[in-house]
Amino acid sequence: MNADQPTPARPILVFATHNPHKVRELQEMLGDQYQIQSLTDIGCQEEIVEDAPTLEGNARIKAHHVVKHYGLDCFADDTGLEVDALDGAPGVLSARYAGTHGDAEGNMTKLLFELERVGASTKEARTAKFRTVICLIQQGKEHVIAGQCKGFIEPAKCGAEGFGYDPIFKPEDHNCTFAEMAPEDKNAISHRGRAVRAMIDYLTS
Repeated sequence: MNADQPTPARPILVFATHNPHKVRELQEMLGDQYQIQSLTDIGCQEEIVEDAPTLEGNARIKAHHVVKHYGLDCFADDTGLEVDALDGAPGVLSARYAGTHGDAEGNMTKLLFELERVGASTKEARTAKFRTVICLIQQGKEHVIAGQCKGFIEPAKCGAEGFGYDPIFKPEDHNCTFAEMAPEDKNAISHRGRAVRAMIDYLTS
């Protein structure tokens, strides 16, 4: 390349979230392959109502909103924590389980209370899995990609990293919660990490 020629810009993908933790996590995983822009970066301040009954439905709502109103390629995710003893709850309601969207402390407190209420006191009775579903819309084509991570709900919070339910979720075959892991270690095994890597494989194939 001629030294006078500008360096080609990295492809931009809008991540349909205002959550800076999620944007940072995804940018770390993607490296310099893509430039991730958030809803805040593109000036999208309106509420996008996520009223679908499934994770896939909510991801599609967000991705299609950005494409329709901003004309940009976009991916959106929705994540749910599904606890077996609670018949898959909180599931699609994970972010607002305690009633207020994004109230991580309230959500964890309610989850631990519900497990105690149903008598799920042993590790075997507290099995759970995180699921992430991504809807990617690129050049007008839609692709749905998923990832999951199985584990257990701990009886008390432990760790200061991550966000959401990370302090009480211990993945299978590990001795610490997501919140006790370094970001790169969590990304290597997490539901979102697996879904994003599958998305990257698609984008680079």
